[in-house]
Amino acid sequence: MKAVIVEDETLARKELRVLLEAHPEIKVVGEAVSPAQAAKLVASVHPDLLFLDVNLRAGTGFDLLESLRPNLPSVIFTTARADFALQAFDFDAVDYLLKPVNPERLAKAIAKLQPAEPKDDEERDAPVARQSDQLSIDSKVFLRDEEKTWYIAVGDISLVEAEGNYSRIHFDGGATLVHRSLTAVEARLPATTFFRANRSQLVNTSHIASVEPWFSQTLKATLRNAKTIEFSRRSSLLFRETRGL
Repeated sequence: MKAVIVEDETLARKELRVLLEAHPEIKVVGEAVSPAQAAKLVASVHPDLLFLDVNLRAGTGFDLLESLRPNLPSVIFTTARADFALQAFDFDAVDYLLKPVNPERLAKAIAKLQPAEPKDDEERDAPVARQSDQLSIDSKVFLRDEEKTWYIAVGDISLVEAEGNYSRIHFDGGATLVHRSLTAVEARLPATTFFRANRSQLVNTSHIASVEPWFSQTLKATLRNAKTIEFSRRSSLLFRETRGL
């Protein structure tokens, strides 16, 4: 897998190269220190993967990604800035690693990449398919608001509610708004645990404390945090069928 390191600190580039020596499946084919330089390099070598910092010379890593859309390689952020994690995942980043990069975290990030097998010799130099965006119940994600950043397990998310084209994610210890639609969030969460209760709410069934009959053959669920969720008629029927009620 061909990779490009986009990082404006010489020492950081060297340290990352040393860490990548433990991963022979990753071949570093170039380095860049600015969005403009990186864009030219990407156009030249067609990497499968970018190791990308947020703060660069004469711009940011997000400036680079905007310029590369829609043909983005896979991206692993390596940065000292924890406050841009949510924005990174808006670009479907594979992972968001904080400096100094931990070797074990790097290995886990690389393990998320799932290269597609080429069909014939002509496709051997084509970029690999993007990794699956599906999260497991044990996956950890960054969430943030204007003042605080959380790094939580998916299993700690109790409820996701639609707010226009955004979603409010409730979790143990707080709630925050993310710039993704409810449908987009639902696509990433494990369907075995998260259930669409109605048009605007997606509930983590492991956080349900009780379920009771409600109006017109619907159900009402009470979460462990005492919040109540009213299921639509269709969702109530499906919940009964799949949960044996």
